Amino acid sequence: MKIFPPAEAVTDLTPQNTFERYADGRARVSDDLLERMKLVTTEEAWGVLRRNGYNNQFEGEWTRTHPDTILVGRVLTCVMLPHRPDLHDVVAAQGEAEGRIGGQNSWVIDTLQPGDVLVVDLFGKVRDGTFIGDNLATSIRTRTKAGAVIHGGIRDFAGISQLTDVAFFCRGLDPTAIANVTLAAVNVPVRIGNATAMPGDVVLGTPTGVIFIPPHLVQEVVERSEDIRVRDEFGKLRLTQGRYTPGEIDRKWSDEIEADYQEWLKENSG
Repeated sequence: MKIFPPAEAVTDLTPQNTFERYADGRARVSDDLLERMKLVTTEEAWGVLRRNGYNNQFEGEWTRTHPDTILVGRVLTCVMLPHRPDLHDVVAAQGEAEGRIGGQNSWVIDTLQPGDVLVVDLFGKVRDGTFIGDNLATSIRTRTKAGAVIHGGIRDFAGISQLTDVAFFCRGLDPTAIANVTLAAVNVPVRIGNATAMPGDVVLGTPTGVIFIPPHLVQEVVERSEDIRVRDEFGKLRLTQGRYTPGEIDRKWSDEIEADYQEWLKENSG
């Protein structure tokens, strides 16, 4: 078993992907779509996912280090398990043979690239489950300018909260260091609470929670959100003008309103 799987194993997980791929096999959703995703609401993303049959992509109730920052990026996953000596020895030997340095959590962080969001399945462990402190958080910030979602704990909150260009979602804060766990796999499907995350997904983290979007649905999510925002602008304009009632706007539009919207859109495009 390879803790860091070959690229073809990761590629096989996402056959519907239409984007280029990283050397590790993950989908490389475009930077433009990531930037546009920052304006999408959780509810807008959830609506698109639900219509496409993806009902287990959202998880809420997080501790957030940077409440004013929206987290968006390409998912790189890892799984940590409760310590078992024989497994730990195998993983340690594999890391040594591959020239990996430091703790096993550091091994994963060392592979991150700009725009990545590390998604860690640490089975909700907080005490002795602090995947990062301020040093490793600084490394994530330097490498990704994005952040991480940790289904476990973090330490050194005071230092982490002072970092810029980064955001972390975790299950709690604790002064203990990470202990009694073993890195089991990187870039595999993981369970984050009630959600399933895959390597190459795009994660959207908001005050509502985190939602994991398969790469082949990212463009639909972004474009649907942008359409909603423009329609909201038109609807509020017409309400201000007294042209329509709230009951007419706050429902599926009639053919008359839709035609009015399309004409307004044409006049205001470009």
